[in-house]
Amino acid sequence: MPRRDRYHDVVRNALIKEGWTIVHDPMKLGQKVRLYVDLGADRLIIAERRTERIAVEIKVFGSISPITELQKSVGQYLLYRSLLKKQEPERQIFLALSQDAYSPLFSQSEIADYIAELDVNILVFDPEAEEISQWLKS
Repeated sequence: MPRRDRYHDVVRNALIKEGWTIVHDPMKLGQKVRLYVDLGADRLIIAERRTERIAVEIKVFGSISPITELQKSVGQYLLYRSLLKKQEPERQIFLALSQDAYSPLFSQSEIADYIAELDVNILVFDPEAEEISQWLKS
């Protein structure tokens, strides 16, 4: 089993607060490879009579270089998204970043443009309040 990130329970609790049901913790990707996305969650949308499905990869930027952390995280996200499209095409993947990691990086327009060009969905969370502060869908 993969090691849990420092904010794993924080993001899990934030999703539950927003009405999500955690259905995978972690979520196995692929049949032959041993890859896991941190969380899989579902939420029933009664008005539309459908279930919204997401996968969430939680990232903690703990190194000296946030850009290096972002490069690794986006590469991992793209690999997981590709595998997920084959396994569960209706499930959208999100990269979960704390407000402290997100704000300094994405205030730079070049970084925001890069992420938008790659169609990366981002979930920004407040670790203190255990709440999701932004859903950024590409």
